[in-house]
Amino acid sequence: MKLKVGILGATGAVGQKFVRLLERHPWFELSALAASERSAGKPYREAAHWIESTPMPASVADMEVQLCEPGLDCDLVFSGLDSSVAGPVEKAFAKAGYPVISNAKNHRMDEDVPLLIPEINPEHVALIERQETKGFIVTNPNCATVGLTMALKPLQDAFGIEAAHVTTMQALSGAGYPGVASLDAVANVIPFIGGEEDKLETEPLRLLAPLGSESGKPSVSLLSIPVSAQCNRVPVIEGHMECVSVKLKGSPSIERVAKALTDFRSPAEVAALPSAPEQCLVVDTEDTAPQPRRDVHRGAGMTVSVGRVRSCPVFDVRFVVLSHNTVRGAAGGAILNAELLASRGLLKRRGSD
Repeated sequence: MKLKVGILGATGAVGQKFVRLLERHPWFELSALAASERSAGKPYREAAHWIESTPMPASVADMEVQLCEPGLDCDLVFSGLDSSVAGPVEKAFAKAGYPVISNAKNHRMDEDVPLLIPEINPEHVALIERQETKGFIVTNPNCATVGLTMALKPLQDAFGIEAAHVTTMQALSGAGYPGVASLDAVANVIPFIGGEEDKLETEPLRLLAPLGSESGKPSVSLLSIPVSAQCNRVPVIEGHMECVSVKLKGSPSIERVAKALTDFRSPAEVAALPSAPEQCLVVDTEDTAPQPRRDVHRGAGMTVSVGRVRSCPVFDVRFVVLSHNTVRGAAGGAILNAELLASRGLLKRRGSD
């Protein structure tokens, strides 16, 4: 029997992506949609300005939107809420006994909340043990952090990272809807995205850190690796591209670096999950790859592409990373997190205890 899921912030851009990706999911059944007072009480087709590239699923069109309050008829909730409201709402659901799988930034760095990419740090799920609520919160990282960390993981494992620099070219869809004003976005580049650089400079250091123990409880401490980030908004609809330079311990050859990236695979338990792509990381060898228009939908948007792997005259290696910001970097990543939790028996029907 499928688990019943609700979506908080269901009318927004991330909420709509959840709706589309959950349609016909083999493990989850969408049973509740929740949003602000402005949308509550309306059928979803009226409350949501649908912006997905496929039609709104008929199964949700007439579903009534409810308030983002505990009491929803579901076994877990996905949060696509804006960070301006997500923090206390997610806490309220966790206290009421709901597992909360969040895309918002509010609880990512809480010491008892897993910041999770299943291919990178599935062991961090153990942090849930520290949460003193009936339910719990699990988060996925910032959309640009995902691609960067997926590329850094095999290098950290094989060699160890001493420093990294990343310059991003981030898609307009990362700003939500309506997002960036057209007169700012068209034929232009905006060299600032509020709060983004801080996330890129800290979140990978938590994701790549080993699980430790503090006073007999699971804990994670940030790695002490300097990461410098510069973030730009560019006139691309979907796909965050990142130019990365990395200094590695021992200054390995470019051939060894390319092999470490090419050979990287998901843990077996993650590879078996419904939303896991056949390859989580693909290395392109063409000089002009990857490109958002042709490569961003690899693995149904869940595959991260790496290209232009070459030596760096300042650090040791440089390369380009491309990831789908609203699938792998948002709703799809959160759904994969939930699948990992379900596979480990951490999600169950409410009232089944």
